Amino acid sequence: MNFDYYIPTKILFGAGKLNQLAEEKMPGTKALIVISCGTSMRKNGYLQRLEELLKQQGIESVVYDKILPNPVKEHVMEGAAVAKENGCDFIIGLGGGSSIDAAKAIAVMAVNPGDYWDYIGSGSGKGEVVENGALPIVAITTTAGTGTEADPWTVITNGDEKIGFGDPAFTFPTLAVVDPELMVSVPPQLTAFQGFDALFHAVEGYIANIATPMSDIYALESIRLIAQYLPTAVADGTNIEAREKVALANTLSGMVESTSCCISEHSLEHAMSGRHPDLPHGAGLIMLSEAYFSHFADKIPERFTHMAVAMGGTDFVEELINLQKACDVGDLKMSDYGITADELEAIAEHARDTMGFLFELDPVQISDAETVGILQAAFK
Repeated sequence: MNFDYYIPTKILFGAGKLNQLAEEKMPGTKALIVISCGTSMRKNGYLQRLEELLKQQGIESVVYDKILPNPVKEHVMEGAAVAKENGCDFIIGLGGGSSIDAAKAIAVMAVNPGDYWDYIGSGSGKGEVVENGALPIVAITTTAGTGTEADPWTVITNGDEKIGFGDPAFTFPTLAVVDPELMVSVPPQLTAFQGFDALFHAVEGYIANIATPMSDIYALESIRLIAQYLPTAVADGTNIEAREKVALANTLSGMVESTSCCISEHSLEHAMSGRHPDLPHGAGLIMLSEAYFSHFADKIPERFTHMAVAMGGTDFVEELINLQKACDVGDLKMSDYGITADELEAIAEHARDTMGFLFELDPVQISDAETVGILQAAFK
């Protein structure tokens, strides 16, 4: 048995933990706070609270507030320019996975020359070496979906290419805050989409061919928590216990990402939402999931049995379908987001062109024809 383990992020977890930033040692003296282009960070007072907590330590801050639900390279470059112009020496991502992912990418480009896509190793990226690392990153998550507060990965879109990037040497957050009180404002459907994203990080990491004993522990507990508590969080967003348990599952799924990896389901979804940016990432994964995991279920039955037991049943795919129904996301359709049956082959090809490296981590290799078949079986 051999594995490497490295998760250097300090995590402040629990209700009210945001307030600890008034005294927690920060990695710099002037922060660029990265938030989305939406209104929730200001409307709910989260941005103002953060700014005030930083001021209590004498830390200045500048806000960059243009990040899209699927963050784009142009905003990474613009945010990095803002950081440099204002002399920021660390980056804070405040919000969901999009804001934190963008913060990671901005932290890289704030200290490296050229274009962000120069450093992307697939698709049209040039795969150049990042010579200067990144500014320190602080992740404050207000959603429970990506686990990005506990892993070094970021996903950015350039045109129709949506590609992951990261390096454990410099894109792990230095500090992360996971405060479920910041999540009560997330509406029911988004709570479900985000919760299933966390679930699939755990599931994919559990069946990946690079899974480790450590990632297995995190994955099964994440799966158990989501199965038990996500329906309650969706039905009653003010239920702090449910929010806390789903938030823990999310952070655990980030640890799965740090000790194992996603597999080709994520490649396929990135190709879908890269071509159709209005498609929420979690929704796309839900659309794929029944067909995708049904393909693998009889190929590694022991792993699927363990996941089913974690969800309280005997058949994983059946439990997955039941959970989707319980969270009112069982009838999502690709066609509702503009995806057509005619483009499924192109999506499969695009997935391999942009994030083909995840296909190599599948528990059993799938052919091009099988990939198209999964998409066709998932299409509605």
